[in-house]
Amino acid sequence: MTLSATWIDEFAASPDERQEYRRYVARKQHLPVGHRAAVEAIERYLVYRGSITSGEALLRLLDDLADVFEECVAGGIPVRSIVGDDPVAFAELLLDNYVDGQWIAKERARLARAIDAIAAASPSLGSSSSGSPSGASGGA
Repeated sequence: MTLSATWIDEFAASPDERQEYRRYVARKQHLPVGHRAAVEAIERYLVYRGSITSGEALLRLLDDLADVFEECVAGGIPVRSIVGDDPVAFAELLLDNYVDGQWIAKERARLARAIDAIAAASPSLGSSSSGSPSGASGGA
């Protein structure tokens, strides 16, 4: 599976990003069949997981994925040795390096701003003497 031109156009904001994606595709095509299939399977998982919203972050992730597989091919490392027994864990670990480009990063920032605004508007609501995660202070 490869990302469709329509899909990449959704994420690639500039012609430079689209060109960078085409370079990634060319790199992927030079991998041996099994390694290329593994990259495409990981790529599919990452896309369908749906967490990357930044074209720049997606392209960095794909570039790093290609780097890993190219280096492993050069070293004669088989696919199973690259991804381990749990390919989902491998993909998730890779994805963890790109939190800044995920939709959840925006939601985390939104939540933090909302709580900061609430605390600033009413300082008595902004502190908790109990230290509980819910912010309850144990009052009446």
